[in-house]
Amino acid sequence: MGSLADKIEQHIKSLLEDQKKGSVELRRVDLAKVFQCVPSQINYVLSTRFAIQQGYVVESRRGGGGYIRIEKVDMGDDEKLLKLINDASNKLISQQVGEGLVDRLCEEEFLTKREVMLIKAMINRDALPVDLPLRDLIRGNLLRAMLLTLVRDDFN
Repeated sequence: MGSLADKIEQHIKSLLEDQKKGSVELRRVDLAKVFQCVPSQINYVLSTRFAIQQGYVVESRRGGGGYIRIEKVDMGDDEKLLKLINDASNKLISQQVGEGLVDRLCEEEFLTKREVMLIKAMINRDALPVDLPLRDLIRGNLLRAMLLTLVRDDFN
């Protein structure tokens, strides 16, 4: 199945699918026990796989009985979709974050598998032979331009 991070991600996504309200509340310590890892591993998965660029909002409450609430953003709302795309503009977007965003848009059927493959090829580090952080800035701008073009509804 892959790495521990992949397993944690899949577990959280399956919990989200089981919930009709589109959100789930979990405790880091409980997840860490299930996966026999440290809570910082859970934090890593949340920050890299459940960021706003991937279409998720993560709310964290610390302290006694602290929890994390993960909400899947409704992509049917054009305003939220445009905000998500615009959040990629003028920001340093890693390859992993960019791929996560296009994968999420594919899950929501805004992008076809072919479009996802093309976008991933264009934002791949091998296609952008410049040093960091310029590469991540270019990737963010390319991603935004491609996605805004693809969601336009005025094609003939």
